[in-house]
Amino acid sequence: MARLKDKYVKEIAPALMAKFSYESPMQIPKFDKIIINVGLGEAKENPKAIDAAVADIERITGQKPVVTKAKHSVANFKVREGMNIGVKVTLRADRMYEFLDRLFNVALPRVRDFRGINPNSFDGRGNYSMGLKEQLIFPEIEYDKIDKIRGMDIIIVTTAKTDEEARELLTLMGAPFSRN
Repeated sequence: MARLKDKYVKEIAPALMAKFSYESPMQIPKFDKIIINVGLGEAKENPKAIDAAVADIERITGQKPVVTKAKHSVANFKVREGMNIGVKVTLRADRMYEFLDRLFNVALPRVRDFRGINPNSFDGRGNYSMGLKEQLIFPEIEYDKIDKIRGMDIIIVTTAKTDEEARELLTLMGAPFSRN
């Protein structure tokens, strides 16, 4: 579980310190949190979709997600203020490192025709976002027990100041970036 965290402390932090020539160890970028979000458009017709998504995310992350509610009414989408429209979970500390390890080493290689994650999905401030089309790539999810295939957004928040620092941090952690 703490395998990736130990790797960060022993190998990655010193490598980043040398590459970017930081003056203080506190300047070395590290992971702050990982946010996993599932938007559920079908929740307005099927209230059980929220329960299924909560169960899936809880199985994947080991942490109970929060049900998100609509902030505003949108007539075109038939959404009223306060309706349940998704679930999200924020991972920190050991659970964050464990999830990152499973994402990079187990889940992503199971994606069909996988050629790597997009190296350009940084936000300009050192945070990385990616989307997954299905929850089936995680080994915790059993194919027979799901009611519908749902995608999710994964946001990796780091303390890096630039995208270059964050890209190097993720690369050293084992992120499978594509070569384009």
